Amino acid sequence: MNWLIEAFYIFFFPGFLFAIAYGFFMEWFDRKLYAKMQDRLGPPFLQPLADFIKLLSKEDIVPKAASKALFNYVPVLSLAFLLTAFLYIPIFSNSSPLGFNGDMILVLYLKTLPSILLFVGGWHSGNAFSSIGAYRELSMVFVYEVAFFAVILSPVLITGSWAFSDLAAYQQSNPWFFILQPIGFVVALMCLQAKLGRVPFDMPEAEAEIVGGPFTEYSGKKLALFRLCTNMTMVVGSALIAVVFLGGPSLLFDTSSLGWPAMHLLGFAAFLIKTLFVIFILSVVRSAFARIRIDQMVFFGWKWLGLLALLQIAATIILKMVGVF
Repeated sequence: MNWLIEAFYIFFFPGFLFAIAYGFFMEWFDRKLYAKMQDRLGPPFLQPLADFIKLLSKEDIVPKAASKALFNYVPVLSLAFLLTAFLYIPIFSNSSPLGFNGDMILVLYLKTLPSILLFVGGWHSGNAFSSIGAYRELSMVFVYEVAFFAVILSPVLITGSWAFSDLAAYQQSNPWFFILQPIGFVVALMCLQAKLGRVPFDMPEAEAEIVGGPFTEYSGKKLALFRLCTNMTMVVGSALIAVVFLGGPSLLFDTSSLGWPAMHLLGFAAFLIKTLFVIFILSVVRSAFARIRIDQMVFFGWKWLGLLALLQIAATIILKMVGVF
């Protein structure tokens, strides 16, 4: 019977099926907010799913100059890594049933791999625009991933654990980390915006300059999988920030006395609200700024994101030494 429960958790809820469905909802929510901020109507509710199905029905072309094995398997592997990462993030209680001491390291690792794979896929597409976009993607990876790992380290220094359960439990009885470490929270949001390749950090795709960047030669099912990967990056990235800085499924009061169903339902509702709050902030940033150049992004990343992340770590160490934490 246990294997049936585990299979349901992995494949249905809160596993692969829920993650994909929530990814489509997040895409609609983001596009709708973005449209409203531009005084437009925005897409209907099922538009992201319709776009995905339409891409699945399109012709799937593999360029002659492409390295076929890498070109074909990059979208599948990227999606597999992101779906696996989602399984370890707690969404209705302080810990995931698959969680372990150090699960944050695994999720951070799995979250990074799709960006590397996107570079590999674009570089081996045999197209000049794809190669330029892949180079830009790799240049950005070394900026935003370093800063993101650094700001995640600050809450870890306070709790002394790389487990999601310990971070969520700490924030259940203490102020959330976005209050204790607001600089780290802002840096994490900017790094997620860059990882998603959204304005102002959409230089790798930059359709007005390099057609579609690393996606230029992708079509049909592979392009649909890449679109789904973007949605899953939104889900995993916003969930990670929600757990680390916003307490995850925990609320501002103790819900253990309410019993199992009510406690988990409230935790799940808190998870949904917090992840959508993260997407709301990213949509506001997307609406308020214009695209910058790749050299400006690298300069901004190392000078400000990296520096602020290091300052956050230094402040955390000093405050912990004097006994504040």
